[in-house]
Amino acid sequence: MAWNEPGNKGKDPWGNKNGNDKGPPDLDEVFRNISKRFGGGKGNGSGSSFSSFSLIIVLGIAIVVWGLSGFYTVKEAEKGVALRFGQYVGEVEPGLQWKATFIDEVFPVNVNTVRSIPASGSMLTADENVVLVELDVQYRVVDAYRFLFSAVDANASLREATDSALRYVVGHNKMDDILTTGRDQIRRDTWAEVERIIEPYKLGIAIEDVNFLPARPPEEVKDAFDDAISAQEDEQRFIREAEAYARAIEPKARGQVQRMEQQANAYKEREILEARGKVARFELLLPQYKAAPEVTRERLYLDAMQTVMSGTSKVLVDSKSSNNMMYLPLDKLMQKNQSDARPQKVNSAASLNSSSSTMGQNSMPIDSRPSRGERQGRN
Repeated sequence: MAWNEPGNKGKDPWGNKNGNDKGPPDLDEVFRNISKRFGGGKGNGSGSSFSSFSLIIVLGIAIVVWGLSGFYTVKEAEKGVALRFGQYVGEVEPGLQWKATFIDEVFPVNVNTVRSIPASGSMLTADENVVLVELDVQYRVVDAYRFLFSAVDANASLREATDSALRYVVGHNKMDDILTTGRDQIRRDTWAEVERIIEPYKLGIAIEDVNFLPARPPEEVKDAFDDAISAQEDEQRFIREAEAYARAIEPKARGQVQRMEQQANAYKEREILEARGKVARFELLLPQYKAAPEVTRERLYLDAMQTVMSGTSKVLVDSKSSNNMMYLPLDKLMQKNQSDARPQKVNSAASLNSSSSTMGQNSMPIDSRPSRGERQGRN
């Protein structure tokens, strides 16, 4: 019932018996009334002591609750950014920590997780073609305070910087390079451009990697571009096959050249050695010739005729002789002897003498050289 309603008999809710509004009561009076309701003190002195003791208890409980409310935990992968009355005071390491409630404030930030921001869209190339490009930027927080307070939203800032860098790089490259061979270079250029854009903003992040996903042309011209890409792939394949063939042929050619050089050097050495041998043989023969010219000349003639006639099947007969002659198939015998002992030289004169010895007394030996008198007459 309100104090001013009928039937309230003019009672003042503030305890004024006369109904006069004198303002709120004193705190001591309030605590005194509370102590009376709980059965506390019967006099003024005891009420004052109880009110002071109760106040101390209440304050102690409040302090304990305030102290317990300040404990918090920072996870292993996080770092806390501590603010005191809104001012940065430092970073908090992982573990159980304590802060002054209503005074300090801590914002945990994950600094170990690698985050990802995608970027995609239809972009215009340097040769005025439209291409659909997709990019994925992976980054990590390295400065928690800058990540939270250097920009309103660091993630949004990085996303806008990535989109701007990607459009800039794509706009300075041709479509064929974007679709085929220049993808890695575009990825590196985009990475460098993103870092250049976000550097003045001090976002407290570090880019770990940039993944340039396969670009594709618009659907309306996809078939034509697929054919062009296939042709370029065939070109690269043919080039690799030609290079492989060249790598296979080159060692063989080099080996053949080396073999020919070695054969030429061997032929050179052989000719030199043979020439030296002939010179040495002539130097040894010269004293013998000076000592016995006739015998040496005869021997040289026989050796020369043996060398010349050893490779022929012809038979020479002295036309001045009128005696009977028995002809033997010397050509067949010589071929047989050559086939039986091919590595050795066939001595035609010895074979001729051995065959003539088997004839009778009426047979005449065949001589393949002129008489000494005829040689002297010729000389």
